[in-house]
Amino acid sequence: MTQKTHPFVHEAAVVAREGGLSRREFFKYAACFGLSAMSAGQLLGLTAPQIALAAAQDWKGLEQESPFEIKNLLIDKAQAACAKSGCTVLNAGRGNPDFLNTTARKAFALLTLFAATAAEQEGAKRAGSNEPARDIGYRRMRDGLAAEFAAFIKVHRSQPGAEFLERAMEYATRNLGMDPDEVVFQLTDGVQGDFYPDPPRIFPVTEAIAMRYLDRVVFSGKPPAGKFSLFATEGATAAMIYLFNSLRENMVLNPGDKVAIVTPVFSPYLELPVLADYGLEPVYIRCSEEAGWQIPDAEAAKLADPGVKALYMVNPTNPTSVSLNADTVGRMAAVIKAHNPDMIIISDTVYASFVDSFHTFGSVLPENILGVYSYSKYFGVTGWRLGLVMVHENTVVDRIIKRLPSKEQARLDLRYRLTSTRPESITFIDRLEMDSRQVALAHTGGLSGPQQVAMCLFSLFELLDEKFAYKKAIMDILRARWAALYKALALPEPTGDTLTRYYALINLGTLAEQRHGKPFADKLTKEHSLEFLFRLAEQHATVCLPGGGFAGPDWSLRVALANIDEQACASVGRSVLAVLDGYKQELGG
Repeated sequence: MTQKTHPFVHEAAVVAREGGLSRREFFKYAACFGLSAMSAGQLLGLTAPQIALAAAQDWKGLEQESPFEIKNLLIDKAQAACAKSGCTVLNAGRGNPDFLNTTARKAFALLTLFAATAAEQEGAKRAGSNEPARDIGYRRMRDGLAAEFAAFIKVHRSQPGAEFLERAMEYATRNLGMDPDEVVFQLTDGVQGDFYPDPPRIFPVTEAIAMRYLDRVVFSGKPPAGKFSLFATEGATAAMIYLFNSLRENMVLNPGDKVAIVTPVFSPYLELPVLADYGLEPVYIRCSEEAGWQIPDAEAAKLADPGVKALYMVNPTNPTSVSLNADTVGRMAAVIKAHNPDMIIISDTVYASFVDSFHTFGSVLPENILGVYSYSKYFGVTGWRLGLVMVHENTVVDRIIKRLPSKEQARLDLRYRLTSTRPESITFIDRLEMDSRQVALAHTGGLSGPQQVAMCLFSLFELLDEKFAYKKAIMDILRARWAALYKALALPEPTGDTLTRYYALINLGTLAEQRHGKPFADKLTKEHSLEFLFRLAEQHATVCLPGGGFAGPDWSLRVALANIDEQACASVGRSVLAVLDGYKQELGG
């Protein structure tokens, strides 16, 4: 055994014996190098009973952990299995898509070339030379930049991305009511990243283009009355942190306040409000699986409680892949209007791009909505970190702040007076940006210029795609994967225009009953549900996430379809059935 064991494992064993590494962590490391639990335990000098105890999973403890932490354990198990058999791990736990938009990326590269070329030409002008300086350029001012860009495109028309970039600039200058030189300047200067974002909240050109995009994607071309302002953020993750932080700082949400959370939901959104930083009390609004993951009246009625200060959701949902339909949104909005008109609605709409029929609270309660959007999934830019917060000009948050007692108002005036002689006049959307940099550093805040330009180009790509060709292509990919999974599971394929098909939430209890009868399903669901996922990883090198970790059914698992192809989706289905059949042999029923 010693000759075949990697030296790192021996070193880790020494650390574990000295108490510097827990036994559980050591067993994880050893498994990554293909060691069995028995071999790993022997390195620690444990007896067989001690090894069995150390290697056993603490299911009760594990169920308290985030599904994304459990995912790492499952990956370790799957990798250990593949180290022995030579297989490949099938990771259906990641939500990162394997598809991405290429056209906007090509345009971004060409725009970067134009910006660098313009900077070099500016350097030549300053030097009184006809030849641009090597390696060094200067910031190009706006006058005449639109004509310079047109000339550049004419020369580079055969380059990848040129046709789209030309059309994108034409759309922006024609439809935004801005001077062409100003549009080209903001995008050119932004892509250089040679200056602090100014204004820090969002570039004017980015706000105008992104709002047009949101009008199409979130509001289906029918935005409500009034104006929305945007704040560009490092993805939806940062947007949520900034929102909760600023609502706390402005004493809009205070420790002990109730926040309604629509479940099942992206698991960090369950964890965020109850952190000690915020100390909020969750009230769960449970979607009904029997009603196609819509919200029954009894659950919607919870919003009538005046103690519930905010409603928090992902719509369309992760993990169910279902958008709330018009009836559900209407019923919930009616309760809020009648009983809780100042309720804040924090809604993550990252998956709105993937449904045929999307309905947002922003349409019926625009003053209540704090909308969050991310470009990450639709365009395959999770690594870019491109997000937006959308706030109405008459937001209820500003009204709540103005109603605070004079003592609290004075506290806030003291906080924001660094940035204004009239701090009481600062609106929530601007406080949000300031708070994101702890106010003192607000002047250097904001999303980077290159990120904002990428956001513009992705938005313009969608706006120019009048026939939704890209959307149809993406949805066809997901439909094929969805069909492959459900066919392999021998389950009827869910259909409907509110489905994203980005994830599938499989109810294992229902599947067990359909495949082997109710007596078996009853026996199975008395076992620990996490054990099913560990068997799936150990026996089939397949990683899925526990649905219970998203406040879904305990005996369910989430399959991320956007990250695996059709063949892999079918493989997941077959492996799930194989594990189920293994339980049948053990448990009978």
